[in-house]
Amino acid sequence: MHITLLKGKLHMACVTQSELWYDGSCAIDADLVELAGLREFEKIDIYNVDNGERFSTYVILAQPGSKIISMNGAAARRVQVGDRVIIAAYAQFSEREAADFQPKLVYLNQDNSVDRTSDNIAVQAANGAA
Repeated sequence: MHITLLKGKLHMACVTQSELWYDGSCAIDADLVELAGLREFEKIDIYNVDNGERFSTYVILAQPGSKIISMNGAAARRVQVGDRVIIAAYAQFSEREAADFQPKLVYLNQDNSVDRTSDNIAVQAANGAA
């Protein structure tokens, strides 16, 4: 049996460009791609925090250090420059592989600089919990 787990994500990335007539994809700063454990041409899901849109596309590389997050082709219709998005990739694991796997989580500032990285998400407490 296999299980699908979050492999890596860029949390709260800020869309810097939107190119309708470019090859459909999402261009991401190559340094951020590496940090999140993503690969060129890998399928990604994008969750737009500003408007609730959810869609899939694939990674293409933007210049390292550029902090570019560009939605291209049809994906350009789902965002506005300045929108905050979560970019996530998933992978299939055996139960044995899943037991030891840790995702690569990259938390970004508004300018797409790295705020912090992690390999886990804190347990969510109930509202009003002390």
